[in-house]
Amino acid sequence: MENIDKFKIERKYETETKTFRIPVPLAEQLEKLAQENNVSVNGLIIQCIKFALDHLS
Repeated sequence: MENIDKFKIERKYETETKTFRIPVPLAEQLEKLAQENNVSVNGLIIQCIKFALDHLS
């Protein structure tokens, strides 16, 4: 979990509501990680997606 330090939650951006289905164990892992780092699950997911897209080859 060393890369979590690279996450910077950005709060000033337009948003659009989307619904995604994810496996329960993944949702639980995200909720735990968000709680441990005092961020919202939504903010964490945004950063996870952004990080993944930025690091695609």
